[in-house]
Amino acid sequence: MYGTTGLITNLLGAYQMSDVAIRYSLFMPRVYNLARSLGFERGKIMPSRAFCSDESQGYPIILIAKHFGSFPFNHGVVGGIVATDRHAPHAHHGKDLVIIQASHVGYDPENGRFGVYRRLQTEDTSETTSCGKICGELEWYLREYEFARKNIHLYKGNDGYKVVVDNLLLHEDREQGLMLKLDKLVQVDSEGNPVPELSKSTAKVFSASPALVASLAYDEWKTDPGEPIGQHLHPDMFYFKRDISFQQEGRDHLENNLLDVMPYIVSSEWPALTAAQANTQVEFDRTFRTIINEPAYRNKKVLFISGLNVDISPQEGQVFPLTKFIPWAAYVQDENGVHQTWEQAELYKRLQAQSTENPDQLDLEKAIEIMESAKEIQLPF
Repeated sequence: MYGTTGLITNLLGAYQMSDVAIRYSLFMPRVYNLARSLGFERGKIMPSRAFCSDESQGYPIILIAKHFGSFPFNHGVVGGIVATDRHAPHAHHGKDLVIIQASHVGYDPENGRFGVYRRLQTEDTSETTSCGKICGELEWYLREYEFARKNIHLYKGNDGYKVVVDNLLLHEDREQGLMLKLDKLVQVDSEGNPVPELSKSTAKVFSASPALVASLAYDEWKTDPGEPIGQHLHPDMFYFKRDISFQQEGRDHLENNLLDVMPYIVSSEWPALTAAQANTQVEFDRTFRTIINEPAYRNKKVLFISGLNVDISPQEGQVFPLTKFIPWAAYVQDENGVHQTWEQAELYKRLQAQSTENPDQLDLEKAIEIMESAKEIQLPF
């Protein structure tokens, strides 16, 4: 996904969160007014959404319909992946085109947890994972990470600081699993190979690397048998190998998006949030390039906004989540093909500059009443 570890951390760190979160009821009229300020024609805008299929995404879809006067074209698949093979159909459905892409993550305000969402339609309104696709993809990686955290031990011996590594974690020929960057953990020889000082029945003992010793306080090293490395197994100490397909927009597309950054996801405070954030960033970078190269979008105005939907679990008396949108970036193109990319700060600034009043918004109840009272049309069969 990314070229180096530094690029990964820089990308994740560049995504500001709390300071730019916008309630959807304020975000959507601002998006509409932003499009109008770019010359998009009233009544000729075809919105599109690339959201996950969860019911929690229904509220944003309703607001898109309300403010744009049209139900949005479906441009996404489960997990918030953009179906780029739908670009041409989308382009044919409107004069001016808006695309909103968002991965999503649930949030329970009662316990401050990301990655869960209260499902009102379940028998006991239980909380389940959200996004289910993202959380499902994380399960294997989290188990691998937890195994490593518990099966790498640190202790202070009479002759220095030691690291005990389970034999499974030392098998570099595994087809998949959590793979250690041993030089970050243990001392290596002149050729970069770790040299065990003692072999046990299920593990090997090494002298700790100078970097590991320097990263821990003196009192964090216990005497033999020591303690598991736990939270001190940092993301720069390991990577993952996984046997997955690389078909574009296929079954494993989301997992491919996250694979290189997975050490940072599993070790973060809220893995589901970090994963959704990373997927949004990768999908924007991938999708805007496909828009540029799509013949059907030529000579069309296009506004593509990418971000993160945070679905705040509905409380008593609420039907929908109090969804917030956290913008990441935007791509803007005019009918002459002139285009530009807005980074997060500029996108947020441009959105905030727009009014939250939309004089063109649709009265959904009135529109439904008109359809209900319209004369019946008989189909010819």
